Amino acid sequence: MDNTLIEARGLSRHYDVSNGFFGGTATVKALSNASFTLQAGRTLAVVGESGCGKSTLARVVTMIEKPSSGELTLDGHHIRSDEPLTDAQQAELRASVQIVFQDPFGSLNPRQTIGRILEEPVLINRPDVTKAQREQQAREMLAMVGLRPEHYDRYPHMFSGGQRQRIAVARALMLEPRILVLDEPVSALDLSIQSQILNLLVELQERLNLAYLFISHDLSVVRHMADDVMVMYLGRVVEKGAASEVFDAPRHPYTRALLSATPVADPTREQTRIRLEGELPSPLNPPAGCAFNPRCWKAEERCRQSAPELDEQEAHPVACYFPL
Repeated sequence: MDNTLIEARGLSRHYDVSNGFFGGTATVKALSNASFTLQAGRTLAVVGESGCGKSTLARVVTMIEKPSSGELTLDGHHIRSDEPLTDAQQAELRASVQIVFQDPFGSLNPRQTIGRILEEPVLINRPDVTKAQREQQAREMLAMVGLRPEHYDRYPHMFSGGQRQRIAVARALMLEPRILVLDEPVSALDLSIQSQILNLLVELQERLNLAYLFISHDLSVVRHMADDVMVMYLGRVVEKGAASEVFDAPRHPYTRALLSATPVADPTREQTRIRLEGELPSPLNPPAGCAFNPRCWKAEERCRQSAPELDEQEAHPVACYFPL
């Protein structure tokens, strides 16, 4: 039985922006030609520096934004850039895919009680559910994420950051989705609280057989959570594979540099920091050829002339002419 819940083929999201004093418009290729699959019960981590396209991918998968091109299949429903969805299709898909945002302080309405916050998705998307049923479901969800029934009548300002993120997770689960997009879900929390939320996410995944698209720049968190990893640079996927392969034998120079900056809890293991020269290029004016070539110590003339492509037939593909 095929349990694939997300299948993306050549997924792209481009933006036309004003070119300032020079007039006209320029195109920002925030996401270019991304392809991947995600199965129920598994976690695909998307990693890279700020501006690499991680959050753009999250917005496309959650249908906050439509893809500019490519195909996206969510829980058996096909989404194409040139075919608008009906209201009924959008409602069904939004029930299947939910998102947990980075900031637990900004993602909850301070004027609403926790009960109201949890019930709102059901009230909007399933108007046939009675008030008593919504309340019962909300109280059960509070217990599932480790909060108490009396929290139902309280307001967000009465909770810590970790508790607010538990509430955000509970809200995302109210429509019984099969896919959760987790956009930096613990980066705004203290280190002592991060492990609690990550362990909660692992428990919920095992209990509900959820698929996680886990957006993060913290590779130590990704190592703990991910089954598979997809590395992005300036809107393009440069490497992907099983988490164990990517962490133990990275093939792209950019992946190697990212991993070299991640602390390792092993005093016997030698680690050499690779310091990348320069800043991430502007997506408005990307370099010719491989986008990473101005910062890459392995770059040669070929890298400056054309961009390498991923070979999707490989088990551990990499977009590099000179992989490690």
